[in-house]
Amino acid sequence: MERVGIGIIGCGNISGAYLKAMASFPILDVRGVADLNHDMAVAKATEFNVPAKKIDELFADPAVEIIVNLTIPKAHVAVGLKALDAGKHTYSEKPLGINFAEGKLLAEAAKAKGLRIGAAPDTFLGGGHQTARAIIDQGVIGQPVGGTATFMCPGHERWHPNPAFYYEVGGGPMLDMGPYYITDLVNLFGPVAQVAGFAVTPRKERVITSEPRNGEHIPVHVPTHVAGLMAFANGAVVQIGMSFDVAGHKHVPLEIYGTEGTLIVPDPNHFGGDVELLKKGGAFEPQQLTAPYGDGNYRSIGVADLAHAIRSNRPHRASGDLALHVLEVMEAFHTASKNGHTVAITTHTERPMPLSQSLVDGRLAK
Repeated sequence: MERVGIGIIGCGNISGAYLKAMASFPILDVRGVADLNHDMAVAKATEFNVPAKKIDELFADPAVEIIVNLTIPKAHVAVGLKALDAGKHTYSEKPLGINFAEGKLLAEAAKAKGLRIGAAPDTFLGGGHQTARAIIDQGVIGQPVGGTATFMCPGHERWHPNPAFYYEVGGGPMLDMGPYYITDLVNLFGPVAQVAGFAVTPRKERVITSEPRNGEHIPVHVPTHVAGLMAFANGAVVQIGMSFDVAGHKHVPLEIYGTEGTLIVPDPNHFGGDVELLKKGGAFEPQQLTAPYGDGNYRSIGVADLAHAIRSNRPHRASGDLALHVLEVMEAFHTASKNGHTVAITTHTERPMPLSQSLVDGRLAK
């Protein structure tokens, strides 16, 4: 199968994981990396033996079919629109945009131009999450009833070298970490119908404790503790908690409840992890992973799936429709908190098709 040319814009922290994982997928041909800071692009290009280019060069390169947008969240839509204007499909880091309105603008522009958009996270395609999905689809836990989704930590200023953007508009625990959890829940249950929630900002500034900005104070412009409920179209109701204000907790990332059993789903920020199943009347038992991509960090499998989908003219799984739906759900928690009522979700997305076949050897995933 003819390889698909990839241009990467944004050479920050996450770009290394993408470039390393892309080597696992023969269909991907990295034609160059670029960044507003060209020195960063050169450094990343040298590390991974790919060309360093200027941003405009990637947009103009006819061999580049997909722009992978790894910029900061507030630049996702602006870069995505430029990619579409250049006739390129685009795949963005999460979230799709910093608000639903601009995410919708990107989605509408792609449809008008007959181009595809996709977005992270693609961790739901990992072996742990596909195994959990198969257990649900086989009816093992009975009728889905609900679940819990929990991410809580003291804040990213502990470890990130430049954490200020996590506390700007477009940041916060919901838009930063929520995409992993909500995307995986849509993978497991289908689309969300309604949202209720509360969002608070306990501190108006944070102190960085990581290097090189240790001791610097940064302002907080977004809620940093969000709690809520998601009512799914299939009838399940899931509690969610996302926080940068919790010193520690004992919740697992994802628990799924059904009338006949309970499922422990791995951390949706990772591809693998332990899947545990409790059947009614029994005890939790570990489950063997029955799907590939549970043994490492395959951050870019969504790009590879998009590339295969372009070549075979089929839907891709980490799609713009999915990312836009998740973005609307995340924004709805803040809207519900502000207005004091539940919020109906206007977008609808189909559950992504399960990943039934390996992409490692270049075969199509059907």
